[in-house]
Amino acid sequence: MNNDISWDDQRIFLAVLEAGSFSAAARRLAVTHPTVRSRIEALERALGAVLFVRSTSGLMATDLAEALRQPAKAMADASLSFQREAASSEGISGIVRMSVPEIMGTEVMPKMLAGLRAKYPDLKIELVLNDAVADLLTREVDLAIRTVTPAQNALVARKAATIPLGLFASAGYLQRRGIPKTLSDLGKHDLIGPDQNRADWSVAASLGLTACSRGFVVKTDSHSAQIAAIRQGVGIGVIQTTLGYEDPGLIRILPDAPIQALSVWVVTHESLLKMRRIRVAFDHFVREFQVVKRRLKMPRSPSVLLDNDVELVMDGLQGATISTADAGTTLMQE
Repeated sequence: MNNDISWDDQRIFLAVLEAGSFSAAARRLAVTHPTVRSRIEALERALGAVLFVRSTSGLMATDLAEALRQPAKAMADASLSFQREAASSEGISGIVRMSVPEIMGTEVMPKMLAGLRAKYPDLKIELVLNDAVADLLTREVDLAIRTVTPAQNALVARKAATIPLGLFASAGYLQRRGIPKTLSDLGKHDLIGPDQNRADWSVAASLGLTACSRGFVVKTDSHSAQIAAIRQGVGIGVIQTTLGYEDPGLIRILPDAPIQALSVWVVTHESLLKMRRIRVAFDHFVREFQVVKRRLKMPRSPSVLLDNDVELVMDGLQGATISTADAGTTLMQE
């Protein structure tokens, strides 16, 4: 085997392995098909072994190629880290790659990112919107916002906020279908909930709901899709209270329902925290979520009590909390 194997050849090998064909790898790398083919052939000669076999179903990776996948991926990650660090050698600049739950990435992070960019205009953010836990140990991302307690070694994690969850519906839906007075009344309503997410189903179970409950008219593991459907009046669903209260078209119902809260953690690798751009981003998001936490503790405005015989009028009461524990309908403005 020739020990003089260039990183470029390894990079092209990884692209072919991941893309599944020479042509797809060429498009990904913005090079020609013949270039990819010739570099793979050169790599095979240097290794003295075959990496890919052509078949009627396409290009097939050999056992050796599969064995080389992880080392090549590690090289690619190291190269990316090198580029990021080189880009941030002067001042607070460069790239911070972040993993963020989908709903936070679309509903919460934009405002926080605007504040970060205003303070550090040379800082660039790459957002990975995924509810799965990204691997910080392999440097898949530099920073993560998590709603589960980090358990891996070599990580630095700061619990920045605890956000309650609540049942919400649109004003239009409640005018059309009425207000559930008890948890058992939810079975008579249209519900929006999870598909296969076990954590979300545990929340539903605390409300006495299961996958077999007939009320579910929309099931999706996308929290962004859930809140979009709730906003359109499709049904009742669980939302982070910070998002529900800030939406003028949503009303909280059954505020005393036993729903667990969401812990928010800002997490990075201990070695990355020494980099200035990672440190300022880490501290920024901790502060921003702490602002959210303080906002949750703000005092509530006085309640408004309506008799049962009075028609429920939602205008001007958006963002309210509806409780039906008394004989009348109580609207407690947040």
